[in-house]
Amino acid sequence: MKKLILAAAVLAFIPGMAMAQAGKPLALPSKPQQQNNQLPAPKILVINRPAIMQASKVGQDMARQVRAYADQAKREMEGQAKALQAEGQALQQQIAILAPDVKQKKVEEYQRKEANLQGMAQRREAQIQNGVMQAQQQVEAVMGPILQNILQQRGANMILDKTAVVFATSSAFDITETAIAQLNQKMSTVKVNLSNAAPAQGPAPAPAAPAKK
Repeated sequence: MKKLILAAAVLAFIPGMAMAQAGKPLALPSKPQQQNNQLPAPKILVINRPAIMQASKVGQDMARQVRAYADQAKREMEGQAKALQAEGQALQQQIAILAPDVKQKKVEEYQRKEANLQGMAQRREAQIQNGVMQAQQQVEAVMGPILQNILQQRGANMILDKTAVVFATSSAFDITETAIAQLNQKMSTVKVNLSNAAPAQGPAPAPAAPAKK
């Protein structure tokens, strides 16, 4: 009989797994394409996306809610997991003296209970992850215009993730702190709701109006 994997142990990893969704690229409004074949000279800014979710008020609020959901689920399932583990240990002690047909029936029943408990843990994990993705979409809707404004203010035309930068001569290209400060002004909290469905992909953002010279 296979070794029991406690659903409570699975749930302990939910916060990190769910918040990993926060590393998705932030959507920026697209700009009209150049009317000629000449490409503009790259003027690059750098941003640390994970740091935005870790340091911003809304990101910390999301993490707090995820931890609360995971702790609640762990409490709900911990008793069932311990009872199932005790049942499995008792079955292992009895299995040698049971008739083959009775043994097979009890093993199958135990495995069904085990699978049900694992399924509960996996469904709750998926609900939390879906909720994080839905909340992340709301953050993206606020963050996109912020980054667009920073681009225009700095006279830049490109933002790279910090992990893509091999070497830089100055930290002045990094707009992470500026983006966090502006996000904090616009948004400090967002509700993470448990959801059985992943969020649908929204329509493409409308093109931004060209900057006036």
